[in-house]
Amino acid sequence: MGLLDGLIGNASESDAQELQQELSRLLATDERVEKAFVIIRDQLIFTNKRLILVDKQGITGKKKEFLSVPYRSIERFSMETTGHFDLDAELKIWVRGQTDAVSKTFRNDRNIYDVSKALADYAL
Repeated sequence: MGLLDGLIGNASESDAQELQQELSRLLATDERVEKAFVIIRDQLIFTNKRLILVDKQGITGKKKEFLSVPYRSIERFSMETTGHFDLDAELKIWVRGQTDAVSKTFRNDRNIYDVSKALADYAL
C-alpha cells in the first residue's frame, strides 16, 4: 500500500536503510538516514544532521534536485489540513535566507501529521 499511497499523493514512509545505501555518495561520513517519506515522486529525508528534499524532475524522474537544509536553518513550518471541499493538505517550511517557503502538497492529511511530527522532532 505504501507505493500506491505515494503515487496518489499520500505520504508514505520509506525504508531508511535502503535510502542510506542509495544516498551514500551524498551523505557525510557520520550521517545516517533516520526517517523518510515519499510524496508522489518527491522525498523528504530526515537524517541525524539535516533535512534533504528530493525533487524528481522530468518524465522518467532520473534527474533529481537535492535541497539540503540544516535543521538550524529551519525558521518555522506550518501544516494545513484538509477540509470538506479542499481535499489537499499542505506543509510549508521556511528556510533562513529564502523569501518563499518550501511547500509540499499531500492528497489527504492522514500522513501529514507524521511528517510534521518528524519535522518538529528534528528542527525544534
